[in-house]
Amino acid sequence: MPPTVLIVDDHPSFRALARAVLEAEGFAVVGEAADAAEALGAARALAPDAVLLDIQLPDQDGIAVAATLTREAAAPAVVLTSSRDAEEYGPLVPSCGARGFIAKHALSGAALAALLG
Repeated sequence: MPPTVLIVDDHPSFRALARAVLEAEGFAVVGEAADAAEALGAARALAPDAVLLDIQLPDQDGIAVAATLTREAAAPAVVLTSSRDAEEYGPLVPSCGARGFIAKHALSGAALAALLG
C-alpha cells in the first residue's frame, strides 16, 4: 500500500502540481487543504501518513499547524514546504516537530520519501 499524503497549500496550481508529481512517484494523495483550518480537519479525518504543508498559509502559519499536528496522537509525519529556501526559516523547522523541509521547486517523491524514512 503506498504512503498516503495530505497536501496543504493556498495555491490550487501548486496543489495540482504536487499531486501529479507525488502520485506519479508512488504516493497516494488522499486530500488537499487550502488553509490551516482545513488542514487540521482533513488531517484528523483522513489520517494520512504524511502532510506536505506550506509554511505561508492565509489564516495561520504552517509552523504553528505543524506543531499542532505533531503533538496529536497518531500524528502524521509533517514535511514543510515553501517557495523560499530553508535557510530563511532557521531553527523553526525542527522546533515544530516537522520531519524536514523541501523547497517547492525541489519537490519530488524521492525527496519526500527520504524525509519519511
